[in-house]
Amino acid sequence: MTRMKLSHFGFELPEELLAEYPAEHRDESRLMVLNRKEQTIEHKMFKDVIDYFDEDDVLVLNNTKVFPARLYGNKEKTGARIEVFLLRELNEEQRLWDVLVDPARKIRIGNKLYFGDDDTLVAEVIDNTTSRGRTLRFLYDGSYREFRIKLSELGQTPLPKYIKRDVEPSDEERYQTIFAKNEGAVAAPTAGLHFSKHLLKRLEIKGVNFAEVTLHVGLGTFNPVEVEDLSKHKMDSEELKIQGKAAGIVNTALKEKRRICAVGTTAVRAVESAVSTGGQLNEYDGWTNKFIFPPYEFTIPNAMITNFHTPKSTLLMMVAAFAGHDFIKRAYDEAIKEGYKFYSYGDAMLII
Repeated sequence: MTRMKLSHFGFELPEELLAEYPAEHRDESRLMVLNRKEQTIEHKMFKDVIDYFDEDDVLVLNNTKVFPARLYGNKEKTGARIEVFLLRELNEEQRLWDVLVDPARKIRIGNKLYFGDDDTLVAEVIDNTTSRGRTLRFLYDGSYREFRIKLSELGQTPLPKYIKRDVEPSDEERYQTIFAKNEGAVAAPTAGLHFSKHLLKRLEIKGVNFAEVTLHVGLGTFNPVEVEDLSKHKMDSEELKIQGKAAGIVNTALKEKRRICAVGTTAVRAVESAVSTGGQLNEYDGWTNKFIFPPYEFTIPNAMITNFHTPKSTLLMMVAAFAGHDFIKRAYDEAIKEGYKFYSYGDAMLII
């Protein structure tokens, strides 16, 4: 197979196909089904996904929970409005956070930012990390728990930048999977957004097993690839936890040659980051910066649910590695022709 380059993943995406809102009901978005063996494409509703699973098949779900990571503060003296995007907590005791600031040119070491109407939360810039990255120390008179509650109160749901509208109250629920448990993501594992409680219950009754993993999605997922040679691209690290119970469910399914479907690119990265030398899934507690692009041999999943991704994204590259570049190109051409919605709030694809 020829080595894939960045330019292999470019395509024209009409702006009107970027979804600004989710489908009214979670499981009623559209579903494109790709059969790799037959090279066929079917058009379904997401709730039809149940027809492709049997008893003892496995769905790997990423149970990360998005926290309200976008804050707006005012710079001391000038009062300039500054967007602060929380990336990760560095030190609980000292309340240190890695953040992105916008506009960055105005924010220097030593500056203070004030949040909320009463200015009870203040942050001091203590380091520059990248052109837009800063390390902030939050100053707040209260316990750590009270501090986190304050952050949540002041923060907004971190909708992706392509969504031009303001955050609405419904986004708090809809930009979160119904199985979200472990807080730590700054972006939703969007393939999971299509599952409703009712659909999960029906899958459970059918005997489908769920293996939950936790990969805290960072903004690195959306970092543009800026090198033509994909082997030179570096992914940001994201925190990953896979417990023994989930590994056991997956390994039993591997042994019995069941369908193991990773729900989303994050679930794929999670399980492919924790493969033993014998081709089993290991328990894992650490970080992963795994970048999957063609050609790549997958060890764990033999099916995948994913959304439709933007041109030249690392997510599109992974999907092409899974389904085959030419097949994905054909599917995306058809998706555009049929008016499928792309990206976080968009429609879904099942690859079997």
